[in-house]
Amino acid sequence: MAILNSLITWRMKKRIHQIELFLKFPNEVQKDCLLSILEKAKNTEWGQRYKFEEIKSYEEFKNRVPLQDYESLKQDIFRLRNGDKNIMWPSEIKWFAKSSGTTNDKSKFIPVSEESLYDCHYKGGKDMLSIFCNWMPNTQVFTGKTITMGGSSQMNPNVKGSYTGDLSAILISNLPFWITRQQAPGKDIVLMDEWEEKIEKMASQVISENITSVSGVPSWTQILFERVLDITKSSSLDEVWPNLELYMHGAVSFDPFRSRFQEMAPRLNYLETYNASEGFFGIQYEKEVSDFLLMLDYGIFYEFIPQSEWEKDEPDVVSLSQVNIGEKYALVISTNAGLWRYQIGDTVEFTSIYPFRFRIVGRTKHYINVFGEELMIDNALKALSIACEKTGAEINEWTAAPSVLKKAQNGFHEWLIEFEKSPENLDYFMELIDNALKSLNSDYEAKRHKDLVLGMPVLKSVPKRTFYNWLKSKGKLGGQNKVPRLSNSRKYVEEVLKILE
Repeated sequence: MAILNSLITWRMKKRIHQIELFLKFPNEVQKDCLLSILEKAKNTEWGQRYKFEEIKSYEEFKNRVPLQDYESLKQDIFRLRNGDKNIMWPSEIKWFAKSSGTTNDKSKFIPVSEESLYDCHYKGGKDMLSIFCNWMPNTQVFTGKTITMGGSSQMNPNVKGSYTGDLSAILISNLPFWITRQQAPGKDIVLMDEWEEKIEKMASQVISENITSVSGVPSWTQILFERVLDITKSSSLDEVWPNLELYMHGAVSFDPFRSRFQEMAPRLNYLETYNASEGFFGIQYEKEVSDFLLMLDYGIFYEFIPQSEWEKDEPDVVSLSQVNIGEKYALVISTNAGLWRYQIGDTVEFTSIYPFRFRIVGRTKHYINVFGEELMIDNALKALSIACEKTGAEINEWTAAPSVLKKAQNGFHEWLIEFEKSPENLDYFMELIDNALKSLNSDYEAKRHKDLVLGMPVLKSVPKRTFYNWLKSKGKLGGQNKVPRLSNSRKYVEEVLKILE
């Protein structure tokens, strides 16, 4: 295993030279990417409709192809799921990644082509390990097995050989056998759709394995880790898996989970990614820097909508070469799965250009701005982190929403927080959050001035497993399902409160 580990490590390190190429020539790589996917799709329905063959520049592309969202693509995706071909992308679409729904639909079904599977998602997975090998030249991560917290998938009832499900399940289902041999436990357990039973079976099987790495969303990974510690009566995972080196995570902020993970696995290294059903976008490139490096050679062409344009019917859109440090942008992608100028709904802020590093600041639709406070997720996460650091509290899950103005009463934000370790004084904890938000967000500070517009936020501590039970009640345990953090609507808050009745 040591020789194999050395060979794989050497091969992984070679990829760093290719990454350095797009670091040096980002705009050229992106231009080539755009022209390549346009050429590939020129004979599709979309290619014929918008005359992809004639497009030779970004400006032509931007002027000819309109911006899209899921609603505008829904009918074409419906046709794909019913077996139609060559609509947005030429290769057959056999997989549809199921993700959180829109206002009108419980779920979205994102097409995954063979090109996006291998040249984007799998390439991102390999790059994670390449970067880690570059960080840790003497790593032994390939001498053991990997735990992957996968979702589940189902046969598409409309088309033989077609599947829908969590992206993680699609990825695991199509892994070559020589990789699955290094996975623990087997697919039969990892892809189970009953999450409570899955956690139990996974925990009982992996305790006897030589686990060197783990990947998955923090919430479900924590549940698995806690169960392993419970079964083995161990104080830390170092006792169970002495060779455990790496935890790869993404999808949600890790900050609320960090302290508990450090308690459970003191020697663990962390590598964060930014990927979604629509594509693999960014990887933490430097060990001590949490920002993501924008991955430019995955068959994805990037555009950005400045914050000042978000509310416009026809927003001005800029290319990578036009972004500025410190400004917030809504992400727009064109991909090797046929998503053209698709607004993914995430918002980012560049912390560096040349190389292009960024951080996720929220969702275009997941923020609170009822009173003009423009509270984004990055503000909320930083405030929570400050409050936890100063009080020693640990958080499992949380959500927040406004309480609208009532007669003779100011509005306020209501926070529902499920603590792993509660602070001694909840009022003080909320005060710390409030003060942190004032320091981080001038709009919030202005609205909170003398309580004239926005009153003191209210904190309700909810029992453990409250959010688990809420997700379970909605049939959304596991996989890509996440607790919505901020919303202008009180829908989620009211649903969670109803669980407590």
